[in-house]
Amino acid sequence: MKRKEFIKGTAATTALLSLGGITSLAFKPENRKKITILHTNDVHSHIEAFKPDAGRNANLGGIARRATIIENIRRENPNTLLLDAGDIFQGTPYFNFYGGELEFKLMSMLKYDAATIGNHDFDNGIEGLYAQLPHAQFPFISSNYDFSNTIMDGKTKDYKTFEKDGIKIGVFGLGIELDGLVGKKLYKETQYLDPIEIATDMSQKLKHEKNCDLVICLSHLGFKYNGKQISDVKLAQATQDIDLIIGGHTHTFLEKPAIITNKAGEKVLINQVGCYGLYLGKLDFYFENKKKTGAEGVKISVK
Repeated sequence: MKRKEFIKGTAATTALLSLGGITSLAFKPENRKKITILHTNDVHSHIEAFKPDAGRNANLGGIARRATIIENIRRENPNTLLLDAGDIFQGTPYFNFYGGELEFKLMSMLKYDAATIGNHDFDNGIEGLYAQLPHAQFPFISSNYDFSNTIMDGKTKDYKTFEKDGIKIGVFGLGIELDGLVGKKLYKETQYLDPIEIATDMSQKLKHEKNCDLVICLSHLGFKYNGKQISDVKLAQATQDIDLIIGGHTHTFLEKPAIITNKAGEKVLINQVGCYGLYLGKLDFYFENKKKTGAEGVKISVK
């Protein structure tokens, strides 16, 4: 799944963001460290690129093209994490035929570091999700689904920490409420826990007990709603220890990361790159002496 040339002219959008009151990234001291976060969401079993006659999606996407982009970014900066915000399953005949096996195998080949669980990942039932886990050589992080009385008990992690170039990164995951969205017979006794309460606990643990320099929430809650439903925006506003929310579910194509003020008056980034693997999200976080000094957000067209 390698191509000879790295993608050029990606029509990417870059956002220069201010974190911790430092607004300039022009000055580059020797002790600056850069951590790159790559992410996808709602790929929905789209293995191949869209055909030339696919309208606005023409010639976009495809696992092979994504692999080439990721490989080149990792070559540029080995201090890179690759994450997915759920809804890996459902959307093409590949899922109908293979039941998710191919998706997990290919993500493993791309060396995903972690993923969370979306509502469509239950489309073959909780047993169908469980059956495909041996093909996933990466952990599933799900903090607010209690699988205690199901076949998935013990098969997910509440959180996971990574270390890149001395920078400690904590990741936890949140899923959307399944009741009313997914048939009860598909998710069985899975219990949905309040995402704001869980996020508060998880982010506090990662930031202050595990001493993480960067805390990431992998969310399949949805970017924003008009009603009272918990979204990424409401989550950011109601918590205080999250640095980045990587979103999914609403298929929201953000041109640049959204910047939300949290309950402590600090900035939280939210990013989501639509659906179907059309784009790859890329965020670069900069640190000096383990303190965040800035970030750049890029949306890369997979073509």
